[in-house]
Amino acid sequence: MSLSLFFHLLLCCFYVVFSSASASDTISSSAPVRDSETIFSSGRRFKLGFFSPGNSANRYVGIMFNLPSPTPTVVWVANRDKPLHDSNGILTISEDGNLVILNGQKQIVWSSSDSNSIRNSTARLLDTGNLVLKDSSNETVLWESFQHPTDSLLPLMKMGINKFTNTTTFLKSWRSPDDPSIGSFSAGIQPQYLPQAFIWNNSSPYWRSGPWNKQIYIGLPEMKSFYDSGVDLVADNADTAYQTYTYQNQSCILYYSLNSTGSYQEKVWDPNKKDWMVTWANPRSECDFYAKCGPFGSCNPKRSPMCSCIRGFKPKNEGEWEKGDWNGECIRNTALDCERNKTDVDKGKQDGFLKLQTMGVPDFAIWVSATKENCESDCLKNCSCMAYSYYTGIGCMHWNRSLIDIQEFSTDGAADLYIRLAYSELAANHKKRIPVVAITVSTVSVTVTLCGYLFWKLFTKHRGRKRKNEAFLREASPNYYKESMIKDDINKVKIEDMTLYSFDMLANATDKFHSASKLGQGGFGPVYKGKFQDGQEIAVKRLSQSSSQGLEEFMNEVVVISGLQHRNLVRLLGCCIERGEKMLVYDFVPNRSLDAYIFGSHQEKFLDWNKRAIIIEGTGRGLLYLHRDSRLRIIHRDLKASNILLDEHLNPKISDFGMARIFGGNQDQANTIRVVGTYGYMSPEYAMHGRFSEKSDVYSFGVLILEIVSGRKNSSFYDDEHELTLFAYAWKLWNENNIVKLVDPKIFDPSFEKEVVRCVHIGLLCVQEYAEDRPNVSTVLSMLTSGIAQLPTPKQPAFTGGHGSSEQGSCNSQGSVNTDSITVVEPR
Repeated sequence: MSLSLFFHLLLCCFYVVFSSASASDTISSSAPVRDSETIFSSGRRFKLGFFSPGNSANRYVGIMFNLPSPTPTVVWVANRDKPLHDSNGILTISEDGNLVILNGQKQIVWSSSDSNSIRNSTARLLDTGNLVLKDSSNETVLWESFQHPTDSLLPLMKMGINKFTNTTTFLKSWRSPDDPSIGSFSAGIQPQYLPQAFIWNNSSPYWRSGPWNKQIYIGLPEMKSFYDSGVDLVADNADTAYQTYTYQNQSCILYYSLNSTGSYQEKVWDPNKKDWMVTWANPRSECDFYAKCGPFGSCNPKRSPMCSCIRGFKPKNEGEWEKGDWNGECIRNTALDCERNKTDVDKGKQDGFLKLQTMGVPDFAIWVSATKENCESDCLKNCSCMAYSYYTGIGCMHWNRSLIDIQEFSTDGAADLYIRLAYSELAANHKKRIPVVAITVSTVSVTVTLCGYLFWKLFTKHRGRKRKNEAFLREASPNYYKESMIKDDINKVKIEDMTLYSFDMLANATDKFHSASKLGQGGFGPVYKGKFQDGQEIAVKRLSQSSSQGLEEFMNEVVVISGLQHRNLVRLLGCCIERGEKMLVYDFVPNRSLDAYIFGSHQEKFLDWNKRAIIIEGTGRGLLYLHRDSRLRIIHRDLKASNILLDEHLNPKISDFGMARIFGGNQDQANTIRVVGTYGYMSPEYAMHGRFSEKSDVYSFGVLILEIVSGRKNSSFYDDEHELTLFAYAWKLWNENNIVKLVDPKIFDPSFEKEVVRCVHIGLLCVQEYAEDRPNVSTVLSMLTSGIAQLPTPKQPAFTGGHGSSEQGSCNSQGSVNTDSITVVEPR
């Protein structure tokens, strides 16, 4: 009897196990999913269950790739705006046939709510990652997760607008890596005009792909070279357009996601590293941001400054344009003939078109049914037509409004754009054949003689300029003149534009370099305050005769910042190289350097939080000018509090360009065998390996932000209890959710708490260990000014060990460390 009962129970167990296994991808009212349970798709490519993102304790229901990644790769979240606060949640089928999430009190937290009241329904997780709710009696699809995406686009999912099914599917970013609720960014297909992909930031255009030509988005010419993922876009009419894609290689696992900072990324699984690789992302450069250069402006990330008016146009406000404010429009040099004078048109003086090659075409393109030959003539007949282009796969495009969001590409496959200009403007851009009338011999002789004289003057001026540059550099430093940096950069610098002061003039201005005029002393030599006879106050940096370090600094400043002007940079007025002296002359900045205010004992009261916030933003704007907006791309390499001077209004001015380096237009990073900078501000890749880039300056800027907020110096930080660096202390407080403790108590005000904590958050993003994780300066400024509302979670900073850590010991063994002067570290 007992043996029979045993076999009966064993048979029941086998039945239950078999039934459970066969239904492991299905949810029903009798087979719900509890917090501790997970279901898998039939091929085990995807799984569904409860999860907590990042450092959050909230619980959500999500669909994830079933991969051995360090953290779950979540591609869909059900209750993204309604988290559970404990582990008592259940995902089940309700009495009316909907998928629902219940909390511990059996209250509905989330519901599919799209299906009609059908009692007999089940939900199944497919191997595509789609969760489908069906009527069990006839297999009718009632609801599916693919029609309600979160931040990820999977194969076969449709992103866009379909009027036939009355569905709109946009990706919507997470608020942050710890919070899957709806964030600031969304992505989708814009079917109006010609269909193209868009990213929006709070409903405003943030990035776009350019029109679809049935193979690629023409604003992404790189699609031709690496896209092999089966991307397709269906556009039946003005009301329906959606993008979808399939795996071309079934062994490849690939998907697209829109992250919390607005980056739309293609990710491919690397089975060797057991992690995702980002193989494509946009926006990639500042030129990818929508309308970066305003109406009739063109953007080129390899040019400095990156924005310029297209040919035939000029800035409406020259002053704002020179300051790097390109939001204002460009206007025509000459009004169109069709708008101004019909008589000239009758005489044959009509508008024409100027060809701009390899361009990203403007937004708001209108498709016109015209052949390639008629595309131009049809545009010319319409005075409202500002430009045209013809692209294979699309056909003829016209623009009947201001040309916005234009880019210049260096890649083959981009479009040719034809800009409408007045007849006279075209004549200035092209050599025209002009009918010859009777000209006297004397007139010809005078013209030829005058042209010859002007050519001779131009030639001698150019040759004189080159000789003056070279003579100055030889006189200032014969050895430095031979260095490759000078050979690379001498043609970029107009030394003749810089004032050469006499020794006597500077001696008189500084009372013969009297000690009472001395402002300070650096590794290069002393700095004196002076005043010219006209009342202009100056600062004179005098090179010490024994300082080889100062000699290089002197030459570097001459080459790098000669002619640069920005309200957040100290201006170099000129120099003196007489009597064996080498002196640099600057605008005098009256309020000393920032370190005296935030680390000093007697002046901190002047810098409340509002002033510190202005200093942080102003320093960032000066850094952005150096990196992207000046005529040269400059990496400072020694950004620190003592190199930030404050003017009479306590506005910051970046100074001391002795360590700076010029980058070429397409150069992203460089290596050096001689690492220079200041301990505590150098990024790890620079300090240890000699690699520097814009991200090296971002790291230094992050250090500066943390110092300004805390009022404590990173290189001399000491915490009695933990003996940590400033980074490690900030990181510890961040993880304890107690970052307020870092804030300088002299400036703390509860009304500014949120703003100050956000600043620390940004500082931690800037000092992340790996350069690729750090934001660029433009992104940092957007974060500081709340252009990017939701910030990503920072990763652990570099150099977070204590003062006895191996990192510092390694630095000490390789070179001299002086917290108050320039450090020279030979990399391993």
